[in-house]
Amino acid sequence: MTRFRISAALVALVLLGTSWADAEAQITAVDVAATRQRAEQGDAFAQYNLGIMHRTGQGVPQDAVEALKWLNLAADQGAALAQSSLGDMYSLGEGVPEDDVEGARWYRLAADQGWAGAQSNLGAMYRNGEGVPQDYVEALRLYRLAADQGNVFGQHNLSYMYTNGVGVPQDYVEAHKWANLAATRATGDDRKQIAEFRDSLAKLMTPVQLAEAQRLAKQWQAVFDAPS
Repeated sequence: MTRFRISAALVALVLLGTSWADAEAQITAVDVAATRQRAEQGDAFAQYNLGIMHRTGQGVPQDAVEALKWLNLAADQGAALAQSSLGDMYSLGEGVPEDDVEGARWYRLAADQGWAGAQSNLGAMYRNGEGVPQDYVEALRLYRLAADQGNVFGQHNLSYMYTNGVGVPQDYVEAHKWANLAATRATGDDRKQIAEFRDSLAKLMTPVQLAEAQRLAKQWQAVFDAPS
């Protein structure tokens, strides 16, 4: 199964009220200078943002070495986003030799803090035996932690496990429930791919099974959306 990874995202401008879609276009030299100043003063959030700028080439030249430098500084202060990004870079071999063991180590640090993207990615590593011993039970546990937070890929990966009976008894109702929830949250090509997976699964189900899966998805969504 394909391992899905969260994409690197610049968040500073978003927190100031800028939409995700417009954030990259609005990064200016002033933004970069201000972020760098805070990063050099030890601000972990700024260090993370500067690392992502260099990783993605947003506002600065793309530079994996600089990205690693700033992400490591933020990660060493416990920033889960930075830890998860380092998991991406090591397991993908961005700016460093590909190293699934080191990637899993960083994902685990972020996952243990509750970061859903890292939980899903670490789950995929346990599913595939990449950097860690293959362990379907641990993969399921991590996928469910991510899925219960509304993470698209945690939900999709959990659906895959139920569809194919990997680590759990095959259960098309649970599989469709999670695929349906994931398809609702996904965007772009991911949404198309997950929706096609869900619709292919529906063809294997009886009308009663499909109705039950849809009921469970609505029930889960209602609980998820309810005020805490």
